[in-house]
Amino acid sequence: MIDITEVGVIILAAGKGTRMKSDIPKVLHQINGQAMINLVVGCAASLFGQNIVVVVGHKAELVQNEIDRHFKVVYAFQEKLLGTGDAVRTAVPFLNNNVRHVLVLCGDVPLIRKETIKNFVDYHISNNYDISVFGVTVDLPTGYGRLIFDDKKNQFISICEEADSTSEQKTINRVNSGIYCIKKNFLTDALDLIDTDNVQKEYYLTDLVSIAFREHYSTGCFMGDNPEEVMGVNTVDELQQAEHLATNILN
Repeated sequence: MIDITEVGVIILAAGKGTRMKSDIPKVLHQINGQAMINLVVGCAASLFGQNIVVVVGHKAELVQNEIDRHFKVVYAFQEKLLGTGDAVRTAVPFLNNNVRHVLVLCGDVPLIRKETIKNFVDYHISNNYDISVFGVTVDLPTGYGRLIFDDKKNQFISICEEADSTSEQKTINRVNSGIYCIKKNFLTDALDLIDTDNVQKEYYLTDLVSIAFREHYSTGCFMGDNPEEVMGVNTVDELQQAEHLATNILN
C-alpha cells in the first residue's frame, strides 16, 4: 500500500522542443484540448495530491501560468538545460522533508495512466528497490535508451542512450520510458556522482542505474505492457499520433 505522503513527484518540463517547429513550449501543445503538461500533472495529482515539483526552464512563465490555472504545484527553475540529471538535481530541494520515494515523470509523455503509475510505484516500494525504471518493449527502438541486463545474474545494470550505444546494443528492443521511482536518500547521494562523459555532454539521469549497480544498490525494471502509453511527443507528427491514441488510452 502506497503512503502518498512519502512519495514526491518531479515532472520534467524545461525543454525547448525545437523539433515541434513552434515558439510555444513543447509541453503546452495540446492533446484533445488539454496541454500535455496538464495531462501529466493531472495524472500525478490524482495519486499524490499537491506533492509535485515541476521543473521549468524555456519560457517558464508561460508553462507556470497554464499549470496554475488548474493545479497547485511547486516550481523549480532549470537555468541551463544541462540534461535530465541536472533537472532533477534542481528539483530535489523543493521536495517535502517527509518524502522517501521520488517519482520522476516527463511533461512530454502525456498518455500515461494513473493506474499504470500506481502499479509502477507499488512495484518499486513492495520490492524495496533503490531505483526502479519503467521500461517497455518496442519494435523500433531507434532514439530510445536501451535497458541493459546481466543475463547470467538476472540483474538490471544500466541504461545506454542511443547516441552512446554500440551496434550490438542498438539491436535491443527493451527501452527506457523516462519514468523512474527512486529512494530519495539514494537519489541525493547519486546525483553527485553523475558526470557529462557522454556524446551529448549532459548530465543523464539514466546514469543512476549504472551508479546503483556499481555501488551495490538494488535496481528494478518494471516492464509496461503498452508502449503507446509512454510514447514521447517530440514532433508535430508524434503530437498528432498521440492525439489519435488518447481517446482509447485515457478514456
